[in-house]
Amino acid sequence: MEPSPQPFKRRSFLSGSIAAAASLGTGMHVQASPATAGGIVSGSQSNARIYHFKIGDIDAWSISDGHLLFRDPLQLLWPEQDRPAMRSWLESHGERLDGIPLYINILLIRSGGEFALFDAGFGPRTNPDLGWVAGALKDIGISPDQITASFLSHAHADHLGGFVLGQKPAFPNAALHHLPEEYGFWHAERPDFSQSRRNKEEIPSMIQTIRSQFEILKSLLQPVRAGTTLLGGCVTVEAAPGHTAGHAIFRIRSRGEELLHLMDLAHHHGFMFHNPDWNISFDHHPREAIQTRRAVFARAAAHHTRCYGFHLPWPGLGRILPQPPGYLWHPERWTWGS
Repeated sequence: MEPSPQPFKRRSFLSGSIAAAASLGTGMHVQASPATAGGIVSGSQSNARIYHFKIGDIDAWSISDGHLLFRDPLQLLWPEQDRPAMRSWLESHGERLDGIPLYINILLIRSGGEFALFDAGFGPRTNPDLGWVAGALKDIGISPDQITASFLSHAHADHLGGFVLGQKPAFPNAALHHLPEEYGFWHAERPDFSQSRRNKEEIPSMIQTIRSQFEILKSLLQPVRAGTTLLGGCVTVEAAPGHTAGHAIFRIRSRGEELLHLMDLAHHHGFMFHNPDWNISFDHHPREAIQTRRAVFARAAAHHTRCYGFHLPWPGLGRILPQPPGYLWHPERWTWGS
């Protein structure tokens, strides 16, 4: 079962969104290069949760929604017999052994008069280390009603939660594009977690929460098929199943430049690249996730594609390089100034 696509009507002032963008505030902070984007002034360096960069003519911001640390990290990773090799990788690369740092990177882009958000993080939380997106948008100079489009990779809490504020949509003018397989999975009579290694006791409440959030967002939901191109041709939605049934990644293009948003194909900058067969407990269908990861990584490495990772070290930009028998995540160096 899935919601039927309906024409999405924005407020009339959004038809003049370029003019609206020009009226935005000037509170930009840490940036890749000073630039003026429709009245948004960038260049100051006082806020380390915002990083501005360009994709051709598109202005883009990497926003940190916060961070987590998973204790006993190897207990989350599979196959079990490879955990000594995983520990060896951590030791040889000088990584901490007491926990896996989990970054939460939210991508915002401005294309023409459109502001588009790719997932929305956790949303407001009592934990001060989470839920930073709303404050970052305010710092950039963008109000929630000026987000005109949004994209959902999958419905886990750190991706869907931020789209809901209280019992209302957090971004009331932003159609929420998603693959129908994702909505269908969570609304099945019995969502299939038979292959997942996540804590089964948590699953019933997780399903209930996700269904209630989808209900709050129902007026904004826009199911799209894999391969659909949106925002004037600059965003292509691609299926990347395995982590969830309808897990999506996004390819963003402008003036010959490209960014591939990997979403949850990798939860760590080492493990899933060093050996794409290593997987995490949160994958719903581990074998399919491995197959998808191998295919996407191979193509990205072959084409030297610039990538962005939801859970990779902030600001999440880099490239996937071949390092047989696996790959290497090569982070892009931060840059300031022109």
